[in-house]
Amino acid sequence: MPETAKAMTVTTVAALILVTAYTVALGGSGWLWFAWVVLGLVTLGVVTSRER
Repeated sequence: MPETAKAMTVTTVAALILVTAYTVALGGSGWLWFAWVVLGLVTLGVVTSRER
């Protein structure tokens, strides 16, 4: 996996942890979860396009 895909994967996992912690501490935010889903889809697209 190229360095860009690895960096995006790490960022996506870190964002998931932060969004989850925010949700537990302060309550859910639909926009944060929506942003994380978009980030996850972009990461998935980068990872799958780099594997070909």
